[in-house]
Amino acid sequence: MGGFFGTIQQKDCVNDLFYGTDYNSHLGTRRAGLVTYDPDLGFNRSIHSLERNYFRSRFEDELDKFKGCQGLGVISDTDPQPIIVNSHLGRYAVVTVAKINNLREIAEELLSERMHFSEMSANNINQTELVALLINMGTSFVDGINLVYSKIKGSCSMLVLTEDGILCARDYLGRTPIVIGKKEEGYAASSESTAFPNLGYSLVRDVGPGEIIRLRADGIEVLQEPAKEMQICSFLWVYYGFPASDYEGINTEDVREKNGRMMGEEDDIDADLVCGIPDSGVGMALGYAEGHGIPYKRAVLKYTPTWPRSFTPGNQKRRDLVAKMKLIPNRAILKDQRVVFCDDSIVRGTQLRDNINMFFDYGAREVHARISCPPLIYGCPFIGFTNSKSDLELITRRIIRDLEGDDTRNLEKYVKTGSPEYQRMVNEIAHRLGITSLRFAKLETLIQSIGLPKCKVCTHCFDGTGCMKTRGED
Repeated sequence: MGGFFGTIQQKDCVNDLFYGTDYNSHLGTRRAGLVTYDPDLGFNRSIHSLERNYFRSRFEDELDKFKGCQGLGVISDTDPQPIIVNSHLGRYAVVTVAKINNLREIAEELLSERMHFSEMSANNINQTELVALLINMGTSFVDGINLVYSKIKGSCSMLVLTEDGILCARDYLGRTPIVIGKKEEGYAASSESTAFPNLGYSLVRDVGPGEIIRLRADGIEVLQEPAKEMQICSFLWVYYGFPASDYEGINTEDVREKNGRMMGEEDDIDADLVCGIPDSGVGMALGYAEGHGIPYKRAVLKYTPTWPRSFTPGNQKRRDLVAKMKLIPNRAILKDQRVVFCDDSIVRGTQLRDNINMFFDYGAREVHARISCPPLIYGCPFIGFTNSKSDLELITRRIIRDLEGDDTRNLEKYVKTGSPEYQRMVNEIAHRLGITSLRFAKLETLIQSIGLPKCKVCTHCFDGTGCMKTRGED
């Protein structure tokens, strides 16, 4: 997915920029970048790989070279960024959280108009550079940003560092968030409100879907009012969001606990304890323990000192091994127990199967899995929360293929909770992964936990609903 942080102040902003960006580190794993602007020194940029190191360790030694009262930072799962452009709009830098599905199509259109791309890697076009070039084609920043909204299929939220403040532009359907914070010295914009408290910012508001605002040190200027519709990603509350973060005024951990509590109240399984797979399964497990009336215990713990989330080997077998190495079981708690464990989702099933085997190896008598979202039936075309290149990497689609002879047949039956097809699929997942019992949250339960109308929440990965609408298609 990725995350970003920007700040503009009446004093030097570098320390806030550094630590504010770091608070978005859980959102991305590949690259990070910082850029500052000073009227005398201009723009200063640095980009580093995160595939073997933490954000802080890559940037801390070079912080003294950054100067200025405004800057942007980004943690990216995609391209090297920020991108700096010198144009008729002036000089500016762009960071994005985006997934552009028609990237090649737009690039070919721009190339036919004699534009060029400089930020290439392995013959891939840098989607943030494409966004920057589209902005440059506008008569103003607002016009250029709307050109981005009108061209892309997928999603794109961005921060633009200009010589006159920071522009914040949220994806036209609001799939990825931007939150605004304020303190005496100025303002900040972030993908995660978690970045604010320890830096002294108070949460002001969310940027609306399709809204464009300008931050200056002394205030907020609305350049474009928000669009009418919203399709914020439900997976922010299921998995991506840090527990202390709020989106649309709704706290992540609170949603996870409510979701778990409702699942626990409905469940009829006999068990001795519940635990959560760290980190995103913990809140759900705490709620489940309360709702089901059994104790929460830390039967498995995450070892973080040498296995950061950012350590992601390119080889799939090594990635699976690293995922396993991060979790350490506690035999004293597991032995002879009927264990319910809560996790955020099942994608391929590989990691979950390893976790189940680990529980049994360490003495658990029964292992029951409770998942905080419905089965993932569709790949995400909007934010790309997995590395999957094909829907067949989803365990659900492989099972549907085996049952139906075609992984696209009767999908509408498999997404319906309680249907014979749904139950057969869930039973087969449990069988293949060796789980004593398996249950997923109902979509209605998840939506009720979030507290927004379903029409304002994107649930495409669960039920196939969601649109590629661009600005101008209202």
